[in-house]
Amino acid sequence: MGLASSERTALADLFAEVGPDRPTLCEGWDTGDLMSHLIVRERRPDAALGQVIPFLRGHGKSVTEAIEARPWADQIDTLRSGPPGWNPMGWGKLEELSNGAEFFVHHEDVRRGAPGWEPRALPTATAEAVEGILRSKFAGIITKPLGVGVLAVLPNGERIELRSGESTLELHGAAPEIVLWIFGRDEARVELVGDPQVLELIAAKRM
Repeated sequence: MGLASSERTALADLFAEVGPDRPTLCEGWDTGDLMSHLIVRERRPDAALGQVIPFLRGHGKSVTEAIEARPWADQIDTLRSGPPGWNPMGWGKLEELSNGAEFFVHHEDVRRGAPGWEPRALPTATAEAVEGILRSKFAGIITKPLGVGVLAVLPNGERIELRSGESTLELHGAAPEIVLWIFGRDEARVELVGDPQVLELIAAKRM
């Protein structure tokens, strides 16, 4: 089972445990909002377009409201079953590319949305897959808006260059924590190291 499948299952289980009203790390979203986002993303691309095309916004809203009106257990079953057959998000390696990081991060959005969270002890396969995100080109793409070079420094001392640059921000921490941080989550145990000017720049960009 790959990262996308295992994290989807874990997130569905957590949704069943906490219900639709728990806060998440996604600003302004509770678990019900996150659930409808995930279902729309995989099953209703016509509604998802409403987020970027103004004249489709009303359509997107009505589809989302219809999903939210369904029983919570039905929504969980829909999420758990994965993308429909016509959606490339569910096709082999494309599933990992489309959904691996997505479901890992959103799983943690729910876990860390309330006080008292602790990092998970990840199974070896999951930990390796998450570390693979740092080693992928996607890590360089997602950190581009920071405007500096970015270097991940793991607890064993290994240094993984996410993006090159004249000035460099070092992210010290476990791979899952660094992945969450580069995806914009502040509830991550990462130490930022760099010149004061770099740290000030990053602080301003993360506000």
